[in-house]
Amino acid sequence: MQATTNTILMIRPVSFRMNEQTAVNNYFQEDLDLKNAEINSKAQEEFDAFVQKLKAVGINVIVEEDDKVNDTPDSIFPNNWVSFHANGDIAKYPMFAENRRRERRDEIFIRLEEEGFKIENIVDYTSAEHEGLFLEGTGSIILDRANRKAYCALSPRADEDLFIEFCEDFEYSPVIFTAYQTVDDKRLPIYHTNVMMCIAENFAVICLDSIDDKKERKSVVKHLRNDGKEIISITEKQMHHFAGNMLQLRGNKEQLYLIMSEAAHKSLTPNQIVAIEKHCPIISSSLETIETCGGGSARCMIAEVFLPKA
Repeated sequence: MQATTNTILMIRPVSFRMNEQTAVNNYFQEDLDLKNAEINSKAQEEFDAFVQKLKAVGINVIVEEDDKVNDTPDSIFPNNWVSFHANGDIAKYPMFAENRRRERRDEIFIRLEEEGFKIENIVDYTSAEHEGLFLEGTGSIILDRANRKAYCALSPRADEDLFIEFCEDFEYSPVIFTAYQTVDDKRLPIYHTNVMMCIAENFAVICLDSIDDKKERKSVVKHLRNDGKEIISITEKQMHHFAGNMLQLRGNKEQLYLIMSEAAHKSLTPNQIVAIEKHCPIISSSLETIETCGGGSARCMIAEVFLPKA
């Protein structure tokens, strides 16, 4: 089972702005004093430059344009509503913010079939929204596809029972914990697992300081070590610069790259950079507007395509 892919789906934004519906529990979001049209234009520039950098090293980027009809400010983060799997299955996920549910567009699946991929089944968890239960894709779930493990930090956007149901359906062993951040002197759950950890083929970047429960922290470390991962630990301050929001992808000639934002890259210490580059080169791109208004970064913008070729 391949741990990394060469093909990704990205959604080019048309109505990007700060989403008031997600700001209630995404403490990474901040308001920019700009008009929405200006924010969207800056986000498009950052998006296009990022896509160019990925394509330049041979990563196959399938770009789908968002449409204005649905008014979806966060459509740039498709990894929260869909995941694509090597057995031909697709999972569709229940979303916390009502206006994010409109991001789920089945025509994207038709586009993937046109690109030569085979879809067997769609496993749909979205009915959980009626019960107020959510699980936001590979934002909530970090998949170690090679070792069939799924890591999940529980939060208002990551329900434990739903996560276990996903693990049973897709045959992953669940690793469950809670990760926290300090907001106004209070320890509150981090909204998505993928801002505090990233699993690559031979290493993991993780903010262990955010796992307050010592037993849970030990358990996560043990799982990673048992699977032969070098653990590269980041601080909470680095996590706030999106240093946990990274993704390993394959480019030309099977070369691996670790993808992150410029802010994440700049926040790393020289020793951390050496530790990462021992395994693979880093590709970073400026995503300042997207990070500030969207509260998500490079990893959130990428839906990995593991579907088999038709």
